[in-house]
Amino acid sequence: MTFTFQYIKTQSSFQETYLHISEDNDSLLAPAHRWGAFLGLFGLGSNEFFLVTTGNTSAVDARLREVERIESVRSIELEPTVRPTTESAVTREGLYVFRFFGVHNKDVDRIAELSAEAWTYFEVAEEYQAEPQALFCEVDRSKQNGLMLLVTWYDGLNSWQISRRPPPEAAANFRERATLTHYTKPFATRLLT
Repeated sequence: MTFTFQYIKTQSSFQETYLHISEDNDSLLAPAHRWGAFLGLFGLGSNEFFLVTTGNTSAVDARLREVERIESVRSIELEPTVRPTTESAVTREGLYVFRFFGVHNKDVDRIAELSAEAWTYFEVAEEYQAEPQALFCEVDRSKQNGLMLLVTWYDGLNSWQISRRPPPEAAANFRERATLTHYTKPFATRLLT
């Protein structure tokens, strides 16, 4: 499975561009399909949004660049590590936090393992509602340094804030994961439908 993350900047408000992309069941993206489109709550301008596509994504960038209202498109080719296990689109309303990790590519598998173990405790905590949707790495891992992208669903900002103090079993794995990352950069978004 391959996914493409697109960071799209439009000439004015994102709405007209998003509606254009969405026309006729996302026909502009075909034969790829949308995993999700996300509007920024924090960290993105009102003329920016994230689009994640999957399937045959080879022509998506070129088609997006032809859209008159789009000022720029930055893309990253990704593959899932432990999640998602299907190409099914995300559908749940709520808060989606995109967290980019700068990593050594040699550590990707260990980071994925630590994350999957931590999630068994993180997801079942009663104090908040959260569910990691994806942990991606770059398709090309031939360089020393790379990026990973974690996408986590929360029912709202309050759950995100409370989850900063996860159960101890999860926290230990998250601490070890942090030692394997050079930096993190999060964005708070909501799903566009």
